[in-house]
Amino acid sequence: MQRRYYEGREKRHMLPTGSPYLRRHVDELVRFAGLGPSQRILEVGCGMGRYTLLLAERGLQVEGLDLSPVLLERLRTFDGGRFDIPLHAADIAFPPTTLAGRFDAVVGFFTLHHLHDLGRSFAAIAGLVRPGGSIAFLEPNPLNPLYYVQILITPRMTWRGDAGIVRMRRAVVFRAMEEAGIRRLSRVRFGFFPPFLANLARARPLEHRVERVLPLRPILPFQIFGGERG
Repeated sequence: MQRRYYEGREKRHMLPTGSPYLRRHVDELVRFAGLGPSQRILEVGCGMGRYTLLLAERGLQVEGLDLSPVLLERLRTFDGGRFDIPLHAADIAFPPTTLAGRFDAVVGFFTLHHLHDLGRSFAAIAGLVRPGGSIAFLEPNPLNPLYYVQILITPRMTWRGDAGIVRMRRAVVFRAMEEAGIRRLSRVRFGFFPPFLANLARARPLEHRVERVLPLRPILPFQIFGGERG
């Protein structure tokens, strides 16, 4: 079902653009997970490279894994040979055994809510990371009502394809991570403006101020879940 959802007509909101909005997502996850150029990183659910290419631009040794060979081929096209990123077509719940323990960090952007079995997936993810390595996933906040409006009004977005957003709660995600042997769990939330405002330079200082308003923190749109392999 997920392959049919993503391999059909190209979804514009998934295209690599390098916008300030997307770069903010990368900035926050890189800072949260403490990623550096010397680390070997696997991005799960890399799709067409919307975030993969931005990670590579930073000099990170990134590889990509996705369920869809079709999307990986599109990533190669967008890359155009600039970074020669190693790519792996697989279900993260059953990754290639050759990838076991090879990475300093496993990350993902808006991926967890598409996975059919969080427990099995995190168990597999933990096996890809060296002991003490980092795991970090940026996800939508289910308490933010605008996500449900977006699904309703955006062409080619469906509830069936994105209903996993409601599972992106601290208790659900942390439980799956703990059962996989992932420790030192933490979560941060950030963001506020939609892309058309977040891409404006003059709006960014205001967004940072809004993020610090205590009553708004529970509904900030983005959250990063993270931890370390025990």
